[in-house]
Amino acid sequence: MTHAPITSLQSPHVERVKALLGSRGKKLRNLEHIFVADGMQSLRSALDPKVSFAPRIVRMYLTDAGLERLLTEFSQPQLDQHECIMVSEQVMSAMAETESPQGILAICKYLPTDLAKFTAGSIKKVAYFWQIQDPGNAGTAIRTADACGFDLVAFSENSVDVYSPKVIRSTAGSMWNIPVATDVSLEDLSAFAAEHQLKISAFDGKASAELNSIDGAAPLVMVFGNEARGLPELPSEFSLIKIPMKGYAESFNVASAAAIAMYFVSQSDNS
Repeated sequence: MTHAPITSLQSPHVERVKALLGSRGKKLRNLEHIFVADGMQSLRSALDPKVSFAPRIVRMYLTDAGLERLLTEFSQPQLDQHECIMVSEQVMSAMAETESPQGILAICKYLPTDLAKFTAGSIKKVAYFWQIQDPGNAGTAIRTADACGFDLVAFSENSVDVYSPKVIRSTAGSMWNIPVATDVSLEDLSAFAAEHQLKISAFDGKASAELNSIDGAAPLVMVFGNEARGLPELPSEFSLIKIPMKGYAESFNVASAAAIAMYFVSQSDNS
């Protein structure tokens, strides 16, 4: 850990973090498989990941106050396992995207998660999102899947960048608790489901079958569509399911629909 804090706003460290958070950050994140996580919620999980596929910390930036916060939950030897660089409050404010940074920020590296990495039988509950665009919805979906005990969250091609700052923040640390796969086509999903003997249920408000017809105890994939366009034409092995509504709303928000469906399954599964 460096002891003399960085105080210059022209430091290469500041430029590096700002580049990852800026308008061209997605290209850099995809190229180097790195992203920025900030705040106690994210770093608490990053320092204590629950799955082998979790992103790892490359470097932490801490203010004196941020270090003090971390030391309330982690020991100094635990923090010393990672490269830690002290920075001034002014430098942290220049680095962080949030208005009131907590003095804790990290650059993390992720390993692209290919469906082929999972062995047969290791995955029993999957949430799949087709071309989801809103960062808040994507982050909430990952957080909900984690809370409901799902084994994997997958996103199709042309979905939101799940390593963007807004998505990472919305997961509230769940990015380190559950594997996340990206750029998964419907064809790849179908092949994966067949290999792992997973039934596929796709949620469509015009379906005739309702949520309570799902066998929540069975291995399954739950498929949710784009916020505006819903789902594309699907293969015949996808069963269509709807969540019944009593009010006058046209539909549920995709994150809300996913939360309802995943919670229903979590309560039905006694395994």
